[in-house]
Amino acid sequence: MRGSTTTILLASALSIGAGMITPAYAAASAATPERVCGSGFARVAHGKQAVKTPSKRVLGHVYLLYNRRTGYNCVTTFKTSNIGVPTFVMATITTQTRGANSRASGENEGRSVKHYLGPVKIYGKGRCVSYMGQIRDEGRGAPVGKSRWKSWGNCG
Repeated sequence: MRGSTTTILLASALSIGAGMITPAYAAASAATPERVCGSGFARVAHGKQAVKTPSKRVLGHVYLLYNRRTGYNCVTTFKTSNIGVPTFVMATITTQTRGANSRASGENEGRSVKHYLGPVKIYGKGRCVSYMGQIRDEGRGAPVGKSRWKSWGNCG
């Protein structure tokens, strides 16, 4: 009889705990830039930039990662405000190809992003990159937060 009481108490505790964390939140909190980009990707120096509105409110962060084995760069934008609320989010990466005026770029945007956007991957071995992210604050006509490297960097 004692064993069945323990089982009931454990089942009750699990059902109470399960109600505290929703599956969508649990999935979002488990996401990291490294998981989104995939195996072998690691953040680079200065690979995290705040996405800010003109009034300096931080809406999230954009991350730049690099895979040394494949030579690919990866960018992803994570929201830190309005989590779970569908908003506009963008992630862009540009590489210099042959000379300062030649470029190749990749971009992804979503209008109903709840947690993060990405990955955006582009080959970059031996090339410099520039990356940026955007997040629209909640509400129509609300300001857009932006982040961008002002110069070329992570020249691999």
